[in-house]
Amino acid sequence: MIGRIAGRVEYKGEDHVLIDVRGVGYVIYCSDRVLASLPRPGEAAALYTDLLVREDLLQLFGFPTLVEKEWHRLLMSVQGIGAKASLAILGALGPDGVSRAIALGDINAIKAAKGIGPKTAQRVVIELKDKAPMVMAMGAGTATAAGDDVLEDPVAPAPRPAAPAAPTNASAQSEALSALGNLGYGPSEAASAVAEAAGEAPEAETSALIRAALKLLAPKG
Repeated sequence: MIGRIAGRVEYKGEDHVLIDVRGVGYVIYCSDRVLASLPRPGEAAALYTDLLVREDLLQLFGFPTLVEKEWHRLLMSVQGIGAKASLAILGALGPDGVSRAIALGDINAIKAAKGIGPKTAQRVVIELKDKAPMVMAMGAGTATAAGDDVLEDPVAPAPRPAAPAAPTNASAQSEALSALGNLGYGPSEAASAVAEAAGEAPEAETSALIRAALKLLAPKG
């Protein structure tokens, strides 16, 4: 299994990138969003990869984080979702958006991805709702991009300094999920509340997320 590719970008196509690793070129298929985030040809890059094996086909799919790779794997487990549809969903929403949409049961958000109809979007939400807490918690420890540790090559041009990372509260979300679980809330309802709270306050710290989530979970009336 090829789990990660690190090397030099040779070229970027419409739906794939060719990365040279010490003279061996790997064609890796990616979402539009991931392709746009990759550096220019000649510069260093790295991606976590998932290998699709069929009788007449071997294809590598690339993701900047392990969380996004895990969502791809889970999306592919849903009936009617192939690699192309999975990349469309991840490309449209990103891993955090997918986590939030599934935790909140937001079928319209999933349906916004190209080629995804309402019935398929509903299946995604129903079948993966219980998996959202696991992946949201996973994000706390794997938020670092695959490109932060690229293959060293003395003849390769030095990569450009990375742009500052967008603010994220993945660790806070994970801690809030754990705290709600300790209070007796089920994984699905806790994930839904944390996702909604995080959506309203993307940079909130753990304590603020817990308070906001508890308000959402409080009995109405």
